[in-house]
Amino acid sequence: MGKDIVGYWINSSDGDFGTMEHLFKSRDYSWALFLGHLVTEKLLKAYYVKNIDKNVPFTHDLLRLAERAGLKLTESQKDFLDMVTTFNINARYDDYKMKFHKKCTREFTAKSVKEIREFRLWIKTML
Repeated sequence: MGKDIVGYWINSSDGDFGTMEHLFKSRDYSWALFLGHLVTEKLLKAYYVKNIDKNVPFTHDLLRLAERAGLKLTESQKDFLDMVTTFNINARYDDYKMKFHKKCTREFTAKSVKEIREFRLWIKTML
């Protein structure tokens, strides 16, 4: 059963990854990063299910999720997860959206998407 749940999270993340790539190519940068958060969150949840329990914590805080899953991270990976967590909040809530939208230049988004791609490949090697 746990294997089915891990597969569910991976497949869902893969679907969101394709959407993130499409949004990035369409220059919808803030929503691409929002989807990048979902890609990362779902892979962390797959890791959690594989290594801890099938009942994943109800949190969108990626660093907390990774720590609860027992994932060994570098300081730069911790910083990355903290940054990506802000994409969830900033893209979702109106009072943050405008400021976040201005921050999401092509350069900022390209760098962030590259880091999401790299983290995705890294964590998938452990799934």
